Amino acid sequence: MPRLTELPITPHLGSSVGCMAENTYDAADIRVLEFDDAVRARPGMYFGVGREDPILASHVLCQVIGHVLHPASSVAPSHSLRAVVEISADLAFSVTDDQAAPLDEQRRPRLGYYGSLLGVDRWLSAAAAAVSSRAVVEVWREGRGFHQELVRLRPTGEPEEFGAPPGSGTRVAFELDPEYFGAGAAITADLGALDLHGPYCTEGDGPGYVVFRDHRNGSDRTESHRR
Repeated sequence: MPRLTELPITPHLGSSVGCMAENTYDAADIRVLEFDDAVRARPGMYFGVGREDPILASHVLCQVIGHVLHPASSVAPSHSLRAVVEISADLAFSVTDDQAAPLDEQRRPRLGYYGSLLGVDRWLSAAAAAVSSRAVVEVWREGRGFHQELVRLRPTGEPEEFGAPPGSGTRVAFELDPEYFGAGAAITADLGALDLHGPYCTEGDGPGYVVFRDHRNGSDRTESHRR
């Protein structure tokens, strides 16, 4: 299971030759964090902004969607997946795409973090689940569907089968942790301003797209497709 090792950082105390401070540490100074603890302790490493930043919730949403448009190569090529994003509350959203991970020899999905349906090929969804009070994952493929509930990425039980819809897909519904994000935190209403590609995207347009549906305040506002 991925872990983050934190080492102490000793300030540099001098720049002159012969005046360099000695950096020393031992095993007692090393702290190993589980993946979910690392995400909660250092959200900027995963979502680009710190916990105190009021746009953190928007960045969590943006990074999850960005990973749909730029998935792991084992999942699909960039800009090829089709996804629907539904925002049901200021700190609640779901992302549904048309690709599921391959099944194992028993035709069950391979398990990832802590025995969950989220593996390293969807590590940003796993990071978002780590800062969620609750998340529900559904995957379906070849006529079989499995769903699982998570609390801060930790499963509450084994994946259970459900009636699979046609085709293949993955849906993850997130309820971001209000205690973690703080009072007044909310996903932005200006969905058109989200940068889903980032500065390093060099891929051309593909068949994939993202549709936003914002159900807050009793509305059903649908944004245009975003490639």
